[in-house]
Amino acid sequence: MPLVIFFSVLLGLFTLELMDPVQIWVIQPITAGIAHVSASLLQLFDSTVHAQGILISNRETGQAVSIQPGCNGVEAMICLTAAVMATPATWRQRLFGLGIGYLAIQALNILRVISLFYLLQWNQVWFEWAHLYLWQALIILDGLIVYLLWLRTLNRVQTTETAPA
Repeated sequence: MPLVIFFSVLLGLFTLELMDPVQIWVIQPITAGIAHVSASLLQLFDSTVHAQGILISNRETGQAVSIQPGCNGVEAMICLTAAVMATPATWRQRLFGLGIGYLAIQALNILRVISLFYLLQWNQVWFEWAHLYLWQALIILDGLIVYLLWLRTLNRVQTTETAPA
């Protein structure tokens, strides 16, 4: 049954993500928020950085990164959601796991955007390699690690609740 739940939630959320209203009202604002948070952090060190919508640019060099679908961490959040929903737990435990997981995924994603922005300024080849191979895997791995850590907390709670007196 957990596999059925996992794949049902996964399929449902990926289908939902592709719908235009969800793209307009949920995904695009999340992506623009990631761009603005990333640009705000970059501006602490570089005043020439500017964010507009999903684009982060350098006013001096003209180079820019655009946070496109698939680069906003939403897919990793969907995978985490499906895994958490398929795991036997209370709703409170699930919400805790999702909250911590979403924060961890987006924190790493912001680090990803910042590093890719600077890699683009330095070397296009390294930017492409890091973007296509390194960071794609690390974001999904982040979701998996958060899920496994959350599972450990579930096991500890269940062990202490069922321990004989």
